[in-house]
Amino acid sequence: MVKERARILVVGGGYVGMYTALRLQRKLKHELRRGDVEITVVTPDPYMTYQPFLPEAAAGSISPRHVVVPLRRVLDQCTVIIGEATTIDHAKRTATLTTLATEEEGTGAQQLTYDELVLAPGSIARTLPIPGLAEHAIGFKTVEEAIGLRNHVIEQMDIASSTRDPAVRDAALTFVFVGGGYAGVEALGELEDMARYTARYYHNVRPEDMKWILVEAADRILPEVGAEMGRYTVTELRRRNIDVRLETRLESCADRIAVLSDGARFPTRTVVWTAGVKPHPILAASDLPLTDRGRLKCTAQLTIEGTTHAWAAGDAAAVPDVTAEEPGKETAPNAQHAVRQAKLLGDNIAHALRGEELETYSHRYVGSVASLGLHKGVAHVYGRKLKGYPAWFMHRVYHLSRVPTFNRKARVLAEWTLSGLFKREIVSLGSLEHPRAEFELAAGGKPPHDPTNDPKGSS
Repeated sequence: MVKERARILVVGGGYVGMYTALRLQRKLKHELRRGDVEITVVTPDPYMTYQPFLPEAAAGSISPRHVVVPLRRVLDQCTVIIGEATTIDHAKRTATLTTLATEEEGTGAQQLTYDELVLAPGSIARTLPIPGLAEHAIGFKTVEEAIGLRNHVIEQMDIASSTRDPAVRDAALTFVFVGGGYAGVEALGELEDMARYTARYYHNVRPEDMKWILVEAADRILPEVGAEMGRYTVTELRRRNIDVRLETRLESCADRIAVLSDGARFPTRTVVWTAGVKPHPILAASDLPLTDRGRLKCTAQLTIEGTTHAWAAGDAAAVPDVTAEEPGKETAPNAQHAVRQAKLLGDNIAHALRGEELETYSHRYVGSVASLGLHKGVAHVYGRKLKGYPAWFMHRVYHLSRVPTFNRKARVLAEWTLSGLFKREIVSLGSLEHPRAEFELAAGGKPPHDPTNDPKGSS
């Protein structure tokens, strides 16, 4: 039994935030029913995005609605606040929040007090001061970016099909991806596969007309699957006429011209930035201890080092890897660790509230899987290396088992089954991004969208 009434604040609604709150609901269901415990989740979005499915959503294999999990439905015993924590004063047990109603109310940010803090805001895209990057590039961390990128790629094919200017056509059919990690390689592989299929419905656009370029600063891609599988991936991508440039950096994309460190220049209307992530700014806006890389210093029990009643896991946390042979090694900031850490984190908070002994997080990394398009993939799991169809199949099976809720599992499996029986969808719904444009024009107003300032280069 919980010794006294506890207010638990979970900052973040991603992997760690959702799974921790879900675990707490189950472990503390009697206390929640009696009112001894209350759980509040603060998140900028009302859903959790299952990011490994973003490339397939961009390729049209999965509906965007099935890539996200509605938090209010899953966390029905929690209070879900759609907003962002701007500062945290753990010494006073208070968090400063801004919500969707903050600006409308005109009363400023609100203060929320708590007894136990779970800090799991995840990470944000790590960008560099590259000319033109903020104006013309797009990331690949959210479902909005994934669907926007799909619409954009098909729209560029429409532009290339209808233009008489060779320069416009060449820029429209050139797609530059920066970053050779999971996000970049899987997004490139799926979208190239989708565009290759879509080209069969254009009378004057062929797959050979498109240029797909992957830029990576390191000497290999997909380091998580090992050097051998990384080399195989490079070979496989190049076999598909994808230009893979290792030990190369993007130096500028101003004026819609991608300038690389090896001297190459590519006029392009598409630059996708997937070159790493960095800690969320809320960590620096707190009084909690951080590592040199800006992550929270954590113990193997997932408490924040040197504090009490504060917990963290996932991308925001530097958690010691007790299974590693070399001292001081930390667990990798990936979904495999985040989901497992979240479950233990929920258990340990329940243990702490009941005065019980805490458990230690111990999980040896089992390997990685990556999709390179339909029926293509690489995998390095439990020491076994797979490529091609077996790896792609393992990728789907693994992630289907990990996506939250039976509802989502059933829907995703149904969509995969239907996509195997029928042809791919090749529709671009770019107008969804500006739904009022048509009505404003009809009403005599000006369109709210300036094509010259579109970060994706849409027409």
